Amino acid sequence: MTRRWFGSVRSRATLAATLVVAVALLAAGAAVLLSLRSDLTGQAESEAASAARAVAVELSDGRPYDKLTGLDEDDRPVQIVDERGRVVAASEDLERVTGTGADTARPGDPGGRAGGDADDDADDSDDANGSDGPDDDPAPRGEVDSDTDFSTGTATIDGTTADYRFAAVEVEFEDRGKFTVYAGAPLAAERSAVGTATTAMLIGFPLLLSVVAGATWLVTRRAMSPVEGIRREMAAITASEDLARRVPVPATHDEVARLALTTNETLAALESSVERQRRFVADASHELRSPIASLRTQLEVGAAHPELLDLDGAVTDTVRLQTLAADLLLLARLDAGERPGDARFDLGALAREHAEGRAGVTVTADEVPVAGSRAQVGRVLTNLLDNARRHARSAVTVGVRAEGEWAVVAVADDGDGVPEADRERIFERFVRLDEARSRDDGGAGLGLAIARDVAVRHGGTLTVGRAPAGGALFELRLPRAQ
Repeated sequence: MTRRWFGSVRSRATLAATLVVAVALLAAGAAVLLSLRSDLTGQAESEAASAARAVAVELSDGRPYDKLTGLDEDDRPVQIVDERGRVVAASEDLERVTGTGADTARPGDPGGRAGGDADDDADDSDDANGSDGPDDDPAPRGEVDSDTDFSTGTATIDGTTADYRFAAVEVEFEDRGKFTVYAGAPLAAERSAVGTATTAMLIGFPLLLSVVAGATWLVTRRAMSPVEGIRREMAAITASEDLARRVPVPATHDEVARLALTTNETLAALESSVERQRRFVADASHELRSPIASLRTQLEVGAAHPELLDLDGAVTDTVRLQTLAADLLLLARLDAGERPGDARFDLGALAREHAEGRAGVTVTADEVPVAGSRAQVGRVLTNLLDNARRHARSAVTVGVRAEGEWAVVAVADDGDGVPEADRERIFERFVRLDEARSRDDGGAGLGLAIARDVAVRHGGTLTVGRAPAGGALFELRLPRAQ
């Protein structure tokens, strides 16, 4: 069942369309998520950098830790870390933090790397910020670094833990060293937006793929319906062997309609070919029956009464039977697609050879080389000469000349000619005009059919027209050998 399903054009088209859309949706979804995450992370970085730089500026001005406005915000984690990694100031409600490089969240928390006692911390605080007394000298200003570094971590504020994007800005004092201000911006919006978008895609993509698959299935079903009609009709034609039937042609003017038209043309050609074959077999049987019956009758009479045996008639019937059999065999080989070969020979010399010894035949032949089967072309000349001599009153002329890329053989007689309405019909098999239907004069009606078939197989043509003397003019054109 699975193999049959995948063997359907409709199923393969549906699967292919669904896979293409799925890949496109995955790529687009990934791009959207990455872009959304990048934009929201960029916004968080901008907020964190702005907060960190504001605190750094205040710190560089010598403002005491307890006067730094950035440390008063309840929802934003801020740390100030000295160059030894000790936290010297932090947001009031900050309980725990990661991603800032410090081991503790607030000054004096246990577990810090710097250690020391409270007096040391107080001294460091005084060194960093100066004295608040009115008689003290103003603290020297620090220099704020223009670069901002970013990191991702977590912070616990007032018992709530969340993800943050931290910005780090350095402030350097000549006498007290370097301090780093860390300020964080929450990533909750980024996480929420990305999660919402991912959920929407996980729900929406399967639905969209289902719609695409269903639509493709219906569209291909509608598109392939005429093809199925053509298949059914062809199966019926094969079963009934009725070549007169035709497949339905859809009114869509597309590839399927053209397929139906071509199929009907093929059926018409096949029907015509089969009909010609049937006529050929029937006519061949009829033509063979006459000489065979005549020969049998003469032999039976001769067996019973030897003195009454007509040897001349028996020989004539035997020769006619032999000629007819040879013609039928040649036609069979031509119908089977026998190639004419590529031997080179002089058409003028061949024409003179076949006209030699024929009474009333005049030959004017130039030397014109052609390529093909010398025997088959010779058979064409023989048939044309026999036909011309049968209908001529007194004279037959043969001319061979070169005409551009063609070699032309013209065979003319001074008989009554061929009526214009019959000039194509005489090249059909077993066709004889009324005045040539006698057994003795008309032959089997295969000579001209064989001549045209040979001409066509050699890439040429054979036509009939009116001769200057009023009779028939047959022109054989063959490609000249290069």
